[in-house]
Amino acid sequence: MDDQLEITKSITEQFELSCPERLSMEELEQQLSLKINWLIQNNFEHLVFILYRIDVNESKLRLLLNQFSGEDSGKIIANLIIERQTQKILTRREFKQQHDIDENEKW
Repeated sequence: MDDQLEITKSITEQFELSCPERLSMEELEQQLSLKINWLIQNNFEHLVFILYRIDVNESKLRLLLNQFSGEDSGKIIANLIIERQTQKILTRREFKQQHDIDENEKW
């Protein structure tokens, strides 16, 4: 599965988005920011729960929201979520590659 598809699948499942499997990153960001803005207004506790589960950096989130206080909060949070999901995929790939080393080459 390619990275973009994996990111889209993960985010659409976590945020219960009903959108096509193949989205551009811009479309995903737009759909996600709309959902986040809805959650901010209607179910903030659930948004906090999801952010905790995804492991979005709280300090970075606060910093960005303060720095860009006039900007769309949903879009800022959406970008952080996409960034975090991308980091997770890269970490999994790196970890998997470390374990794919031939037994004779391991320490």
